[in-house]
Amino acid sequence: MARVNYLIGALSLHIILSLCISKLCSASDLKISRSFPAILIFGDSTVDTGNNNFISTIFKANYSPYGKDFPGHMATGRFSNGKLIPDMVASRLGIKELVPPFLDPKLSNDDVKTGVSFASAGTGFDDLTATISKVIPVMKQIDLFKNYTKRLQRIVGVDESKKIIGSALVIISAGTNDLNINFYDIPTRKLQYNISGYQDFILNRLQSFIKEIYQLGCRNIVVAGLPPVGCLPIQETVSFENPLHRICLEDQNSDSKSYNQKLSKLLSNLQPQLPGSTMLYADIYTPLIDMINNPRQYGFEHTNTGCCGTGLAEAGPLCNALTPTCEDPSKYIFWDSIHPTESVYKSITESLLKQFF
Repeated sequence: MARVNYLIGALSLHIILSLCISKLCSASDLKISRSFPAILIFGDSTVDTGNNNFISTIFKANYSPYGKDFPGHMATGRFSNGKLIPDMVASRLGIKELVPPFLDPKLSNDDVKTGVSFASAGTGFDDLTATISKVIPVMKQIDLFKNYTKRLQRIVGVDESKKIIGSALVIISAGTNDLNINFYDIPTRKLQYNISGYQDFILNRLQSFIKEIYQLGCRNIVVAGLPPVGCLPIQETVSFENPLHRICLEDQNSDSKSYNQKLSKLLSNLQPQLPGSTMLYADIYTPLIDMINNPRQYGFEHTNTGCCGTGLAEAGPLCNALTPTCEDPSKYIFWDSIHPTESVYKSITESLLKQFF
């Protein structure tokens, strides 16, 4: 019976994704379908639900005021005031309410069966990014995935494990740290590449990553593009001497858009090379730049400062229990100088569901 259910689920997934690509189905249709038995997450702080809690790095968010609006007001390691997009997507798709970090020693067998996050805040596709941050490189997250697969096999068996992984929704979100850490702010890679060349380097790393997880059984892969990097409060602060005259950096935003165009084309070209795969590009840029340009339409009042501290530079260890925070984070686009608030993540989640479903 389990085999029949998975065959039905796989067929439903194929039909639903085909319809979604043709813009013929809605988010509510997908939520009811429950096509994905699990969710698997790779990437950086945008999708790290707490793995950095369990490694030796200063890039952590398991202390106040992070998690201020999370259920129970708990700081879980998520770099925001509340939930992240993986949590919201998993909930909307009927998989689970929260996506746990794989490195959590208390990870339950039930959570293993329905998926985890392997992401690590501060990382990127370029290994140099993670070396500087002392976190887990995206490419090394494959090793965590292999360990996850072994545990899943012990729980449900090899055959069932293959079915779960093959039917799981896989989300990859990284790249911002590569540009910020290695190209813009600490221009190490700028000595080797121009911006187009470095984008190609990153995308080649991403392509290798996708091919490897495909060989390990992943089939339904969504890759997030870059946000408008030039509008991150920290990037504005670094570039402008007067904090009162900070604006989005159009050259960095232009770089983000060109990267995203290359990424979308890469995924379109890659899918036919990997039989049975579905590759989807997740447009993060458009909904976020619209919120920044038209904040009042979304209920926001503050677009270029974070809720934590002055909002100009605080993030990670600089946003801590001694740092004052704003009264109402829902009025802010950014929680700290890098990461969006839960309210923004909710809007982006709705945009993504509309894109695909």
